This record gives sequence, C-alpha cells and structure tokens, in this order.
Amino acid sequence: MKGLDRSLSRGPHPIKQHFTRHTLKIKNVTVAVSATGAAVGFGTVVLGDLPQGNILFTGAVGYLKLDGSGADANLTADWEGDFSVGSAPDADGSLAGAEVDLLPSTALAAATAEIGVRTRSVNATAAMLDNTDGSLEINLNVLIDAADITDDQSVNLTVNGEIELVYMVILDD
Repeated sequence: MKGLDRSLSRGPHPIKQHFTRHTLKIKNVTVAVSATGAAVGFGTVVLGDLPQGNILFTGAVGYLKLDGSGADANLTADWEGDFSVGSAPDADGSLAGAEVDLLPSTALAAATAEIGVRTRSVNATAAMLDNTDGSLEINLNVLIDAADITDDQSVNLTVNGEIELVYMVILDD
C-alpha cells in the first residue's frame, strides 16, 4: 500500500477514502422533447440518483445514441441537437449551470432517417456538489434544434449508451 491510501490509514485515527467509479447503462430509455412555439425543443429524463453527501466529481465520460421513431411527422429525418448530463433538469432549453455539471453540452450530429449517431462526451472539470439533503439526481437533458421539431409539438427519443462517473463522497450532515 503506497501513497494517499497509506497516509490516510496511518496515525491515531486511520481512515480510508476511495473513489467510486459508477457506470450507468442506458437501454431504451425514452425522453420526451417538446417545443413551445418556434423555439428549441427540450426535455429531461432522470437516469438515477446521486449519493447523499458532499460529492467531489473528478470526471465523467458518456457515449450516447438518441433515435427518433423513424416515422415521426413532428421530427425531421436529419434532426440535430445537443445533450448534457447534470444534477438539475433543463428548465428553459439553454443547457447551463447545474444542467451541465456532470457532462457538458455536447452537439449531436445530424441523424439519418431519425436515427442518431453514437456521440462521446467528456467532462474533465472537477466539481463539488452539495447533496447533503439527498435530493440531487442524474438528469439527461436533450435539445432539438428549432427547425427540426414541429412548433408546439412533442417527440419521443430513445436513448441507449453508457455514462461512467468518477467521484468521492466527502462527509455528510
């Protein structure tokens, strides 16, 4: 045993603190995306809960593929958009703040016959999240470009892929 683990385990009050590597497998999860007027369509789906405590995120990598039904009249065949993963759901179609604190806003390449392209997203920025009340969730936030979704309509996208999160829980109330 070398390094930080050894240092933490020595002394009058030995402790051990480990990083957690958590992989979320996403299989056929549906996210509803709605447009209001001629604006960007946006939607959110909860993928899981975050552990309770102060969470030090050290990084995340995600590979996601989003598909339309292949025959949705309210979605263009070559639709484009963006996605992010955050501790908060997207409230206004902007993908900012806590909506992007786990994986940043990532552009989705143009679909073919409503079938998306598997897209990689990486977040190498450490972040401290206060989840001492246990209320934070892992939210997949999705945008569809305004010209690619019919005004005032909703579409369902099917999401497949995986997200790997690396974090440490530090203390709790």
